[in-house]
Amino acid sequence: MKISVIGTGYVGLTVGTCLAETGNDVVCVDKDQEVVDELSEGKLTFHEPALDDLLERNVAEERLTFTTDLEKAVNFGEIIYITVGTPSDGDGSADISAVLEVASSIGRTMEEPKIVVNKSTVPVGTADEVRSTIAGETDEEFHVVSNPEFLKEGNAVDDFMKPDRIVVGTEGEKVRKTLEDLYEPFVRTTGNPILFMDNRSAEMVKYAANTMLASRVSLMNELANLSEKLGADIENVRRGIGYDHRIGTHFIFAGTGYGGSCFPKDVRALISLGKEKDTEMKMAKAIHQVNETQKGILADKIVQYLDGDMTDKKVAVWGLSFKPGTDDMRNAPSINLIEKLIEGRAEVVAHDPVAIDTAREELPEEVVFNEDQYKTLQGAHALAVVTEWKKFRNPNFDRMKEFMEDPAIFDGRNIYDPAKLNNLGFYYEGIGRG
Repeated sequence: MKISVIGTGYVGLTVGTCLAETGNDVVCVDKDQEVVDELSEGKLTFHEPALDDLLERNVAEERLTFTTDLEKAVNFGEIIYITVGTPSDGDGSADISAVLEVASSIGRTMEEPKIVVNKSTVPVGTADEVRSTIAGETDEEFHVVSNPEFLKEGNAVDDFMKPDRIVVGTEGEKVRKTLEDLYEPFVRTTGNPILFMDNRSAEMVKYAANTMLASRVSLMNELANLSEKLGADIENVRRGIGYDHRIGTHFIFAGTGYGGSCFPKDVRALISLGKEKDTEMKMAKAIHQVNETQKGILADKIVQYLDGDMTDKKVAVWGLSFKPGTDDMRNAPSINLIEKLIEGRAEVVAHDPVAIDTAREELPEEVVFNEDQYKTLQGAHALAVVTEWKKFRNPNFDRMKEFMEDPAIFDGRNIYDPAKLNNLGFYYEGIGRG
């Protein structure tokens, strides 16, 4: 099939590249000529494992091309994906102005029937607005599909190529058959379902899923904080509840809170949707508040350890991105931690395997960055582990002690064994470890 993808951010580039990988001809559109030039050379513009190889191959084999010419792209594809951003407004609601701007452009430029697939995360009812916007610009036949994405940063290629389910909101049988044919190669070997439903239900699925997952994170963090005060170890608690098949093992790890572009934005958007319909989303509000509080817990532990005086104290930070496998700094817990340390007059030296360049734009200018994880520890009075990159899981502890002024580790992801570190001569605090 011929596919057009409008927007080459995290979602758009993953969608376009993976659809090209299965033999479709794909044109991706971006406003930024510099981005288009880099992608046209097969160079990835952000960090995402495995996507770089697919991008390079499909560009080389000419199944995947990039352009700034929106009109050309609209009239190339029989299916047009909208994958532009929907950032949070000040009140937490999703800003869909970019989606509607693209919809208007599609209506003005389309010269034959199209299937318009909204892949951006949008409030319930957006498909109706997109349909109305396009209809106001054209008399051509078209259909609007709601097709939420469930891509995890750091695992996006596998999530797209081997989805646990595909959700499609559409009103027409012909459109359903076209989307079924397009997505069938991705579920052929797994037997996982393509779920067809109405547009509004499909749009709601995205917010419901992310809020449900975020609720598990926030609940575990509350349980961790209580466990710590009671002398219990949340890691033992986690194992004890994880074998209950009604609960399972996913998203029950205590830590410094969730970040990224999805959970924070979508939870706030759901709260805003409830407010619009005079329905208070009490649990969603609590999930958000618990998470905001949790982001500061590691800094509080460090401040207390240093007796409240961080003047001339050096704190090393391992991990800056909101999760491993990505350079995304959006809503990263490391931002809250570092800002709080800087406010307390601490010297902060930070390391991350891939996110340093991105972090420079997000963190205070006082932060010093080091490309070497061990040299980051030179003269440090404490180490905060914020992102659980694999390279941090089994470091050379003897070497760490040689670099540190005070061998104190504050483990924001509970990746170390407290007893082992105590035996090695470290002061250790995790999250909810009793």
